[in-house]
Amino acid sequence: MKPTWVVRAALPLALLLLALLVVLSLGAGDLPLGPARLWAGLCQRDELAATILWQVRLPRLCVAMLIGAALGASGLVMQAYFRNGLASPGLLGVSSGGAAGAVVAIGLGWSTVSLCVLPAAAIVGAFFATAAVLVLARRGASTERLLLAGVALNAMLGAVTSYVLSNFTLTYERNAQIVFWLLGGLEDRTWEHALMAAAVIPCAALLWPLGRPMDLLSLGADEAQSLGVDVRALRRRLLALSTVMTALATAVGGTVGFVGLVVPHVLRLLVGPEHRRLVPLSLVGGAGFVLACDLLGRAAGGLRLGIVTALVGGPYFLWLLRRQA
Repeated sequence: MKPTWVVRAALPLALLLLALLVVLSLGAGDLPLGPARLWAGLCQRDELAATILWQVRLPRLCVAMLIGAALGASGLVMQAYFRNGLASPGLLGVSSGGAAGAVVAIGLGWSTVSLCVLPAAAIVGAFFATAAVLVLARRGASTERLLLAGVALNAMLGAVTSYVLSNFTLTYERNAQIVFWLLGGLEDRTWEHALMAAAVIPCAALLWPLGRPMDLLSLGADEAQSLGVDVRALRRRLLALSTVMTALATAVGGTVGFVGLVVPHVLRLLVGPEHRRLVPLSLVGGAGFVLACDLLGRAAGGLRLGIVTALVGGPYFLWLLRRQA
């Protein structure tokens, strides 16, 4: 049983930490901005600071927070759906499916047609991966079966992206786009990307009220059904929301792994299993985790976001496997 004060203070503390990370993220860079100049730039009283903030750092900040919130919440949903603390969009191949869809759209030149094509292709790829996971794990959702399904899917979807790179005649710009999606990152993000990622907000709003039904689902499908939950409808909604949020995050920021594993798992250890608290905490915690990893990457000389999250999340995943062995 978690101390009551820890549970009640978790969300305010998470919001406070997120606000601190926002200030640090806006101030850090080749031209550091102190609090006074940061405020002057936000108010557009300092022309140079205003240009840096409004054209470079604020769009990057918004994209980072939105994809972090999307991946944190998606991981929570996956873990609730499969009743398995090791389930996450990256490990189950959903992120790779979104990336493969985006890569195919880039390779075929569809991404130049409209701003909406890339996220649409990512959503199609992510839904394909989700359906494949459900088929592969239809006889049970044990840790071993889920991980093996994820390994197989990631390998197959990686082959798709490799095929596009090796067999399509691509311009330098399209090749650079594909490499960006494979590595994951926040470089050169604009307000257009932030607007695309903002579709995560209505998904999060639809997910928020599902905390209580998710609590009942964690008891088991039969128990939840007996308590008045339409389990089939709930599962469809959860999978749809999780897949769309993962696809949007991937379409904007590329393949960023382990956020959906680390964030909800750590939060569950801190505040317990109640999803009414975990849903908002996963949104805030995911945003903060991605901001923190982005700051670490920039401090380390410009490491890509996907590399940093893998360096942080990989050892944590191995620790979880050892703990559950």
